[in-house]
Amino acid sequence: MQSPNKIIIPQPYHLALFRSAVHPEFFEIEERIEIQHAGYEFEGWLYKGGHVLRLEFEGTCATEIITPDPEHLPERGHINTMQCIGERDHEQEFAERLLVISSMQSEQISDHLFGDTYDELRTFALESEAKMIEWTEDEFKHMSILDYQRYNKQVHVQGYHLQSEHGHVLRTQAIFEIIAE
Repeated sequence: MQSPNKIIIPQPYHLALFRSAVHPEFFEIEERIEIQHAGYEFEGWLYKGGHVLRLEFEGTCATEIITPDPEHLPERGHINTMQCIGERDHEQEFAERLLVISSMQSEQISDHLFGDTYDELRTFALESEAKMIEWTEDEFKHMSILDYQRYNKQVHVQGYHLQSEHGHVLRTQAIFEIIAE
């Protein structure tokens, strides 16, 4: 149930997929994850309100971007962009070498539930040593989190992006999988 003064607005997040790396100049990166393992290279960037995930394996690259502003992304290597609305899943194969499975759950919740969710996710990020940034715009609280697990043929990444102004909470999971020959 929404409080009477809360206006329901479209979800502010978009998911974009690229078959190439995206230059860091498009983002104001505040936290970074770097993994080199089992023949692949993975990098995750966290910036205010979004994240970039990139996996490269034997010359094939897959990049997932969560952003509130898709108009400022490059066109080179772009495959698809979709708005993060409700619950969605998307699978994308890259050159028969990589599979990216992206799941998202976006919701707009009441102030009370938002506060509880914010505190719960903040505690989770601190306890799991996830990458986290918090900031305030006007009087509104924002938080973005990246948590990950590395495996020999996969990287799993959970992202959380919260904006208190309209009670937006976006939960994402990306699975980058190397396809066996």
